[in-house]
Order: sequence, then structure tokens, then C-alpha cells
Amino acid sequence: MKWTVFATAPDQMTAEMWVELLRHDGIRCEIRPGDTSRFMGVGTLPVRLVAPEDQAATAKTALDLLLQNTGADDSGE
Repeated sequence: MKWTVFATAPDQMTAEMWVELLRHDGIRCEIRPGDTSRFMGVGTLPVRLVAPEDQAATAKTALDLLLQNTGADDSGE
């Protein structure tokens, strides 16, 4: 299965929140493993979110709607 980047979060904490919210809505997505550095704690660098290629557009749309409803203004990609 090919995974595609659909968004970039400003930091690891935000990325983890976005992933959990999307998963709660039944959308399959993950944090790109190479973007985190858990051995050093929660990272403050941008983190990419990925979804299966055939679900990336749905994930992007759902995240955009979620961010619009919460007043956030940047979903990256």
C-alpha cells in the first residue's frame, strides 16, 4: 500500500492531535515515522501526516473542515 502526505502539522503534538481526531472519524492516517524523534521527547519541528493514497484527498478535506471549525488556519500541504 502506498502512503501519501496530505498535510503538515507545525509540530509533533499538533500532528498527534490531528491524527486522533481524524481516526475518531474513521479516517485512516498516520504520522510519517521519519518526522518524529520520540527518544528526545515531543518534537517541535513540522511533522507530515500520511494516508493511504486512495484516501489522502478525503483525509485532507476532513482535516481542512476540522481546522475551519476550530479556527485554525494551516493544514500544510
